[in-house]
Amino acid sequence: MTRWAGILLLSLCFTKSNAQVTGGQYAFAFLRLSNAPHISALGGINVASTDDDIAFALQNPSLMRPSLHNELELTYNNYYAGISVANLQYGYHSKELNTSFAFGVQYLNYGNFTQTDDLGNNLGTFTANDYALTVAASHNYGDHWRAGVDLKYAHSQLFAGSAAAVLTDVGISYYDTASQVCFGAVAKNMGLEVKKYVPGLSQEPLPFDLQMGITKQFKHIPLKLFTTIHHFYEWDIRYSNPADVTTSTILGTDSVSSSSSSHFADILFRHFIFGGELTLAKRLTLTVSYNDLMRSELALASRTGVTGFSFGAALHLDKFQIHYARSYYHLAGAYNEIGITMALNKLFGIGTTGEKIHWNETYKDEWSQD
Repeated sequence: MTRWAGILLLSLCFTKSNAQVTGGQYAFAFLRLSNAPHISALGGINVASTDDDIAFALQNPSLMRPSLHNELELTYNNYYAGISVANLQYGYHSKELNTSFAFGVQYLNYGNFTQTDDLGNNLGTFTANDYALTVAASHNYGDHWRAGVDLKYAHSQLFAGSAAAVLTDVGISYYDTASQVCFGAVAKNMGLEVKKYVPGLSQEPLPFDLQMGITKQFKHIPLKLFTTIHHFYEWDIRYSNPADVTTSTILGTDSVSSSSSSHFADILFRHFIFGGELTLAKRLTLTVSYNDLMRSELALASRTGVTGFSFGAALHLDKFQIHYARSYYHLAGAYNEIGITMALNKLFGIGTTGEKIHWNETYKDEWSQD
């Protein structure tokens, strides 16, 4: 595993690409948003985790495991500028197929807008929204490997029209129970548009990403450290800002854009998210993470503050998990999220029908040390 991780890192370092902003280039960009507070607290992306949380199955489909059977997570939060964000994730393990399934819904409501003509006359109101439906399946291979795939239907409704796309994620994960190291990799949002905003135009680019990550759980300390790498297929993802220009101090006439300069460390670390989780008394988890791309692109040069950092806390009860995250995208204000995860098979039964579909089954985590 270490050998392959090294090869992938080298391939990232030697990929040629021009510097360009990662946002504003793709349709259905909302698919890159975090799907749960726990994920937000981990920097917005995490594809390698052994946590008992159904949210990770929508980050990397191979992380869906039997122990997540009948787990339901619900979140509803207010994003910036009055945008509402709702997410639902549910997991189910089929004993007959020896396959674990996950279902997810992601919904963004951008609110009501005033429609006017060229002269400013009020013509009424209109709304805009995005949503995605996801079905995922995962299967184990041996004692350490899992592979998973999901299928998404994404829909976007704007004033000028609507668009739809069919996409898929393909992921793998590996867990070594001896060293308590988890590795994951996933290719996200591969697919095609089935309906365009404006009929007749060429295919619009989708928000593809290639991500990998590694998580280390310490044996004698209730601490996890993780690293996530995103945009693995593209080397220079810096924003080519026309304002980032330096003038020659000799002649005062030459100007060079800083984005065309060679800053190896700056380019490299924009691909990384770092963080850690500390568990107290097996009930309370505290999380902190750092997203270098977020800080580099969104922080003000005059006052960076804690832009790029995210913090989280989770309370683990017998039948519930409550997650909270606070993400600092910009100095203007933090984004707060809260969500609840429920073990449905521990909350209620559904009689003989439940017995037939193994509703009340509980499965030991194949990656657990307990």
